[in-house]
Amino acid sequence: MRIGVRFIVLMIAVLFVFGGVGASHAKDQAGKFDYYALALSWSPSYCASAKHARDSLQCNNARPFAFVVHGLWPQYERGWPQNCRLRKRPWVPETLIDKMLDIMPSRKLVIHEYKKHGTCSGLSPDAYFALVRRIYKQITIPERFQRLSKPLAISPDEVEAEFLKANPALKPEMVSIVCRGSRLSELRICFSRDETLQACGVNETQRKLCNSRKIVMPPVRGGQ
Repeated sequence: MRIGVRFIVLMIAVLFVFGGVGASHAKDQAGKFDYYALALSWSPSYCASAKHARDSLQCNNARPFAFVVHGLWPQYERGWPQNCRLRKRPWVPETLIDKMLDIMPSRKLVIHEYKKHGTCSGLSPDAYFALVRRIYKQITIPERFQRLSKPLAISPDEVEAEFLKANPALKPEMVSIVCRGSRLSELRICFSRDETLQACGVNETQRKLCNSRKIVMPPVRGGQ
């Protein structure tokens, strides 16, 4: 009888471990998610990093990139899928990459974002990047940030307030500010699957993404 109980306990433990792993992988299925997070990167912060300063397109000072699209990410209410498997190997045509460079100024980024996040949307590359552009066009970038000529020390709340003012339909629960060290990194705005603004999930909890009182926005590079 004792052996039987031990065997049952062991089997439950095995099912828990392997069942949990299986459930985790099963979540990363194309088209199965709750909402989208549009990530808008503050390009000057990206280019201020020595690691990225040589990015020939985004950081060569030829164009005044301010907020650019980092990605459009399918999200669960808690957590997110990534690198979802498709029937065909994910491939973004060169012509499509070229069309996206005005708002996503990095060829590698365009490819990476589709492989990691776009595959989980359940959309083809053409449909996914068309969606990216439609959602991006819904957001007005505050004029104050479009041609920032000097470094700006600002609070995350002030950045949010500027976006709320420029976008009357945007509410505080729909947006989060992300910082890296002392610099503004990006802004995340949440959308429903039918492309309307919605409240974000726990992934965008503000205190986890940036709890600094003051952050710096490096000035826009080039094209002044």
